[in-house]
Amino acid sequence: MAYEEMQATPLSAIAEAFEYLADTIEDGKDELHLIAFCDACALVSVLFNSLGLAFKFAELEYCAKVRGLVEASKIYPTLHNVLDVDVQNGSVKCPGSLSRNLRRVRQGLDLIRALFEQFLTTYDCSLREAASSAYRQTCAPYHSWAVRAAAAAGMYALPSRDQLLTSLKETDESAEFRMKRYIKAVVPVIQYIDKLYLSRNIKLDWLQGALLFIVLSSLESWPPAKPHWDDRVKGGWGYSNGEPSIGL
Repeated sequence: MAYEEMQATPLSAIAEAFEYLADTIEDGKDELHLIAFCDACALVSVLFNSLGLAFKFAELEYCAKVRGLVEASKIYPTLHNVLDVDVQNGSVKCPGSLSRNLRRVRQGLDLIRALFEQFLTTYDCSLREAASSAYRQTCAPYHSWAVRAAAAAGMYALPSRDQLLTSLKETDESAEFRMKRYIKAVVPVIQYIDKLYLSRNIKLDWLQGALLFIVLSSLESWPPAKPHWDDRVKGGWGYSNGEPSIGL
């Protein structure tokens, strides 16, 4: 039976959502709508949760930014509108601005892309190796030495490769198929977002400290929540009781 005909899994839902966004961009007839983008990004939160404590703060920050964009979608229909209002108000780089939220969500998507690419390089590649390489590619250049050190130490708390596949309800073969679908679909979405900034003369390297990783002293104070992934799809967001305060 073809993978796409099997029962839906978190990865299959994510891949399908970003393929829809990629098709919209490729079609070129309409701007990317913010609510559709947020719906797809909300699904990705289950991947951060599956990575355990090592990515707990990344998950909390990512989800907070997505929620901010969801609220914004009630006022601003498209991603273009989000950037335009901040440009007009001179608030692009201000803490809590929609432009910052969008940029951080974009980095979260890119981190997962890089993680999947590393994960698929070889079946012998451990999740720690894959995550460490993905972090170095996408987030480390924007982090201070202290955050990089904390992230490196947190990598030892990652689940095993088999544990990750089990939590995602995948086999090696089905995960490879669906991860490749996500990688292919998310690249044009990331490029689309980058062009929105560049077309407004906003450099891509201005955001520091994006997607903060785990703070070692908080390993015991943040037990991992395990919401059912389907609740995330429905917009439950019940695993967090408030906005995290982690240097935004």
